[in-house]
Amino acid sequence: MKINKSYDYPADVQQVFDLVTSKEFREECCVYQDSPEYSVDVTDEDGTTVIRIERKERNDLPDFVKRLTGEYVKVIQVEKWAPDDGSGVRTAQIFVDIVGQPAQMKGTSTLSASNGSSVLAVNGDIKVAIPLIGRKIEPEIAKAISASLDKDVELGSTKL
Repeated sequence: MKINKSYDYPADVQQVFDLVTSKEFREECCVYQDSPEYSVDVTDEDGTTVIRIERKERNDLPDFVKRLTGEYVKVIQVEKWAPDDGSGVRTAQIFVDIVGQPAQMKGTSTLSASNGSSVLAVNGDIKVAIPLIGRKIEPEIAKAISASLDKDVELGSTKL
């Protein structure tokens, strides 16, 4: 299942990039989303900024999904932000895995300028590899990922 989200930030691309690649901000996002356990690492790998977030979060999915996953899920999110492409655009490869479950998202995030502010576009493909019911679960995973993105941007907008 495809997920396509677009967000406006009230700041230039560099300011938004500095925020979203800040370990402190990403830790604040985990707290803001009530993650009882989390770790955040931000590293530089030959000019690529790599963010790795591991967090435990409450499973707010419907009961038929909770029976499969439990009350909490562990999520690992990795973002690999490439250097500025020369035109001021930043792009990241995104990988989200629900540990111990056959569910993941792969996609991209693009940060670009727009009329004095910035636009963050997230495009991904969610797959749940469970025969027969996987396609029923994918929209629920998409809702959870969308809600998480919404909360991160909500918090981020207050910081700029």
